[in-house]
Amino acid sequence: MGYRVVVVGATGNVGREMLQILSERQFPLDEVAAVASSRSQGDIIDFGDSGEELKVVNIDNFDFTGWDIALFAAGSAASKAHAPRAAAAGCTVIDNSSLYRMDPDVPLIVPEVNPEALAGYKARNIIANPNCSTAQMVVALKPLHDAAGIKRVVVSTYQSVSGSGKQGMDELFNQSRNIFVGDSAESAFYPKQIAFNVIPHIDDFLDDGSTKEEWKMVVETKKILDPRIKVTATCVRVPVFVGHSESINIEFEREIGAQEAQDILRESPGVMVIDKREPGGYITPVECVGDYATFVSRVREDPTVENGLNLWCVSDNLRKGAALNAVQIAELLGRKHLQKG
Repeated sequence: MGYRVVVVGATGNVGREMLQILSERQFPLDEVAAVASSRSQGDIIDFGDSGEELKVVNIDNFDFTGWDIALFAAGSAASKAHAPRAAAAGCTVIDNSSLYRMDPDVPLIVPEVNPEALAGYKARNIIANPNCSTAQMVVALKPLHDAAGIKRVVVSTYQSVSGSGKQGMDELFNQSRNIFVGDSAESAFYPKQIAFNVIPHIDDFLDDGSTKEEWKMVVETKKILDPRIKVTATCVRVPVFVGHSESINIEFEREIGAQEAQDILRESPGVMVIDKREPGGYITPVECVGDYATFVSRVREDPTVENGLNLWCVSDNLRKGAALNAVQIAELLGRKHLQKG
């Protein structure tokens, strides 16, 4: 027997990617529903590459009774309004928004990192998907933490515009086109020009001068990996359509060399090491698009601190940073908790 799965926010970038990945990974489905806001009601969308078409249903009228899993990719407002309703109807929610991530009764899951934490999902019948930049980072950090104990992480991100949704992607495209033809490149969505530029500002500013995106990386890493790890982040939006990159500096409790770290990462789930010390011997965002892996390159020792390493981490943010991680949680849920005879 298969599962009845709802994708909420099915017409957005992440929702479409969820449908694609459910199809690609041949998730055991009896039925799948595409759900979105009233604006998209009646639209027809593809279910991955299966050839099957789905008619979009209005979330306001959708009855979650009898459905097994709901993958939410519609933002915090929709999750606040409808996730508890779905959970109360017996449909387990896997939520991609930030709304429930720090709720102590809601597990925050990256399957390669903390699958055991899923056991607590029944408290609210809701499971949280982490921030895109956090997800790929902890996949790379987990095996190194197990080997040598991470004390401190300093991370700078280079985050693609797809992390902002369709409006961000449209703004980069339109500004780039306008600049090439000599037209104005005024910003409508981002606070400054994104084309041929970088913006050290993602999400709202907090009282201490950090942004909410930076705060998310700190608190989510602690919740997923280890509350003792010190984390500081600088998050930057860059003119890349898909794929987040991170420069990560790590200080360990015990000695670990670059070669040992590479060997550990090569054997780690979800990680692909591409690290040749030559021109082009590393992964860039363009090359990670459409891939499941979290790529690690440029592993090297940091001589300025005791037991320090640097590495470069790249992943498709619409996949591992969002849709893939949610589907992997659903797979884990099915294997461990929702088995059907």
